[in-house]
Amino acid sequence: MPSPSSHPEETPALSPSSRANRGWWDGNADDYQVEHGSFLRDDGFVWGPEGLDEADARLLGDVRGRRVLEIGCGAAQCARWLAGQGARVAAFDISHRQLRHSQRIDLDTGMRVPVVQADAEALPFAGGSFDVACSAYGALPFVADPLAVFREVRRVLRPGGRFVFSVSHPVRWAFPDDPGPRGLTSDRSYFDRTPYEERDERGVLTYVEHHRTMADWVNLLAASGLTIAGLVEPEWPEGHERVWGGWSPLRGRHLPGTAIFTCVKG
Repeated sequence: MPSPSSHPEETPALSPSSRANRGWWDGNADDYQVEHGSFLRDDGFVWGPEGLDEADARLLGDVRGRRVLEIGCGAAQCARWLAGQGARVAAFDISHRQLRHSQRIDLDTGMRVPVVQADAEALPFAGGSFDVACSAYGALPFVADPLAVFREVRRVLRPGGRFVFSVSHPVRWAFPDDPGPRGLTSDRSYFDRTPYEERDERGVLTYVEHHRTMADWVNLLAASGLTIAGLVEPEWPEGHERVWGGWSPLRGRHLPGTAIFTCVKG
């Protein structure tokens, strides 16, 4: 499996978004894993709150023997599932505390997944190292420069390599992040790209999530040199009653909550 390389020669300073989100996830990883760990499963690959499972969706294709990178892996649940399918896996996350949870799960399951702490805007892997890259809500909603991430992903993929990632569906940003009836009425412009921010009492940025329209995502991927091969908008399944933040069965019957892009390096 590819090991971290010296690229870039000097690790660049984190952007304000990445620095804030690293701190936020370090501080909230424990609660996140307690609340969502059973849904994600120690060795499961769930694309989003709707519960679409890679075991059923097969968006990555046959991964047996393939070199696969998970971007923004959290506790590496997806990477662990991929390893169980015979993939040669590496994974990274910006949060050290999330990676500690990956180590905990390694001990619990007896399946060790190689992980490294890194920023998605500067991947510490050599060019052409991977056949497949994937990200289930990892990194991309939280970075200031998604084009840098896409270019880095393209760099580390071999020719013909596949990249599949999920993010909040852009239309969700026009609605309140409320799982109840209030979340069904738009109260802001879809075209307002002002990021959602949280700050401490001193005004220091502690969390940020960025909004891009569907056209923004498409144009960023085109600018990176990646080709879009497919798009999935998972429907909320019958019998799935779990509420996760603003996602819920009520809203899922009316609005798409997740967008999953499949891309190919030409």
